[in-house]
Amino acid sequence: MKRKFAIGFLALLTIAAVAFFGFGPRWAEESMNRIDGKPLPEVSDKARALHATLTIVDLHSDTLMWKRDVLERSERGHMDLPRLREGNVALQVFSSVTKTPRGQNYDSNGSDTDNITPLVVGQMQPVRTWNSLLQRSLYHAEKLDDAAQNSKDLFVVRNQSDVDAIMSRSSEPGSATGALFSAEGLQNLEGDLDNLDKLYAAGMRMAGLTHFFDNELAGSMHGIDKGGLTDMGREAIRRMERMGIVVDIAHCSHRCVADILAMARRPVVSSHGGVQATCEVNRNLTDDEIRGVAATGGVIGIGYWEGAVCDTSPAAVAEAMKHVRDLVGIEHVALGSDYDGATTVRFDTSQLAQVTQALIDAGFSKDEIRAVMGGNALRVLRAGLVPRGPAA
Repeated sequence: MKRKFAIGFLALLTIAAVAFFGFGPRWAEESMNRIDGKPLPEVSDKARALHATLTIVDLHSDTLMWKRDVLERSERGHMDLPRLREGNVALQVFSSVTKTPRGQNYDSNGSDTDNITPLVVGQMQPVRTWNSLLQRSLYHAEKLDDAAQNSKDLFVVRNQSDVDAIMSRSSEPGSATGALFSAEGLQNLEGDLDNLDKLYAAGMRMAGLTHFFDNELAGSMHGIDKGGLTDMGREAIRRMERMGIVVDIAHCSHRCVADILAMARRPVVSSHGGVQATCEVNRNLTDDEIRGVAATGGVIGIGYWEGAVCDTSPAAVAEAMKHVRDLVGIEHVALGSDYDGATTVRFDTSQLAQVTQALIDAGFSKDEIRAVMGGNALRVLRAGLVPRGPAA
């Protein structure tokens, strides 16, 4: 009897393990990264022709978090290399997500829980990543490097010369797509600023200080205290600017944003989000914050999900972009999709001509569309990736 019970118990454990490791991660992504299926407008021949000539840059996606090969077309999610190619994307920023709180929301989250650990274990990532946020980011960097090494159509952007290559080759048929590695929250430093050196060596060239909770560097817009920069956070900004790591204010609290804008000596980005004027959600930027980003020479990446633009339509994306243009100038508008970031959108990256059409419909000129779709982001990245050395 005991033997039968043991066999039955082991069988149940085996079934549970197969479900957890085999189906759990896939189910999680399918349920979180969705396309809502609502109707999309027709894309005109004029828009398609213009779109084919654009150098397109998207400042934020979370694809590296999920267990799938970025080189292969997937039935789930919003982005992979084949779809990037179809969407004519010249440069995609890939972010490393290392920790998110249970019950994640835009208003108030603590740092005492973590949704990512079960995902990491369920995906059977290396054991070193199970209890280390730093190792999770280093693993994501390795995934991106491996993908680039295994494809002639993808290369990792690490310096100004790589950005120049995108600018010069983007109009050539079959040009490779660039990939830039970033971090969504510097909780992956694990309290040690010297880990910036390890992340830089691994390819990190952009980073936001916070994600959905307050950390040692700063308050999050979605944290409990929502404070400004700490002493450690200020030193992180100084080091990042010296090293050539672009500072991203996305998810920072209003006090954190104000502190960064006051001390920034290089252009900063808001990689993904929206603006309060068209979508009054707490994570979106106020007009004063938009002016502050513009004063640094930076850009604001507009997202495609409801929390960013209060809709998922291309027209809502264009409306937010129009507000930034009218407030501070076209040179400060960019794309920041937040693809594969547990978001529901109307279109995936293969359908980016939808944004081009929406901008045409909103009255943007061809030169303005070129700037929004990638020219502005390339200018900021080119300026931000040059190290200045310890004396700067």
